[in-house]
Amino acid sequence: MKFAFDWVDAFTTRPFGGNACVVVHGADQLCLEQRLALVKETSLSECAYLVGSDVADFGARYYVAHQEILMAGHPTIATVASLLDRGLVSLVGGRADFTLEVGAGVLPISVADGVITMTQAAPVFGEMHDPAEIAQLYGLAAKDIVGVPQTVSTGTPFCIAVLRDKAALRRAALDLDRLAGYHAARGLGADKAMEPFLVVREGETQAGDTFSRLLLPPPMPAEDPFTGSATGCMAAYLWHHGLIENAAFVAEQGHWMGRAGSAQVEVLGPRGSPTGVKVGGRGVVLMRGELAL
Repeated sequence: MKFAFDWVDAFTTRPFGGNACVVVHGADQLCLEQRLALVKETSLSECAYLVGSDVADFGARYYVAHQEILMAGHPTIATVASLLDRGLVSLVGGRADFTLEVGAGVLPISVADGVITMTQAAPVFGEMHDPAEIAQLYGLAAKDIVGVPQTVSTGTPFCIAVLRDKAALRRAALDLDRLAGYHAARGLGADKAMEPFLVVREGETQAGDTFSRLLLPPPMPAEDPFTGSATGCMAAYLWHHGLIENAAFVAEQGHWMGRAGSAQVEVLGPRGSPTGVKVGGRGVVLMRGELAL
C-alpha cells in the first residue's frame, strides 16, 4: 500500500523551527502497529493520520511511539497545514472555517491570513499537586514553583507547574526514576502517565509572554519542541488562577532546542469557568512524499 504524506514543521514560519509532524493522508487502512511503527521510524514525538469522519469535515488521529493521543496541538496545526498545502481546504479571501474530528472530539478550525487556529474544549481542572513533589522530579526546590501545580485537560491532561524564573526552568532535569515512582504511586500506567508542563511568565523573545518546556521519558524524544495541547491547558490554568492579566497572549517554546516556536493563545470565558481555549500558529511543509508499506 502507498500513502501520500507531508512532513510539517508546526508553530513556526520557517523550516526546521517549531515541532515537526508527519501527516499521512487516507490512513484508514493503516493498523495500530503500523501507525506506531512510523512514529518510531521518524523519531518524532507524534505523527498524524487523516481518516474519514461522519461528524466533521475531516478526521485525524494522533500517536506517540507507544499509544494514541486523543488531543494534540502541533499535529493539529500540521494536519491543517498539510490540507491547505494540498488544496484540500478552500480559502475565500485568505480565510476558511471547518471542523476536524480527533480522538477527543470535534475541533472547530479557522484559518485567517496563514494562521491556523483550533478551539480546544472547555478546560477540566483536576488534581492539585504538592509543589515539593513536582519540584523533586526536576532536581528543583519547592520555592522554585509559584502557586500549586494542577492537572488541567482540554482533551489531553497535563500537570501545569509555573516556575519562578528562567534560571529554574534551565536547571530542570527530569529524573526518570522519580517520575516512574510518582506515576506508580498514583496507579498511572503508560496509557495515563503524564509529564508536568513547566512554564514561566515571560517570553524568550520580546514578542512572547510565556516560555515553556516539556521534558519527556523514553520512548519519546527527551524534550518536545512545542506542545500545543499543553499550551491550551497552561493558558487555562494561568487565567483561572489569576496568574496572567490578559486572556490573550503569545506562548513560546523550543528556543533553547534551536527550534523556536510560538502560538497565539486566547482563553475564552470568565476566570471562574473558562469555556474553551484558542491556540493558533503557522505551519511549514518541509517534505512531501509517499509512504510505501
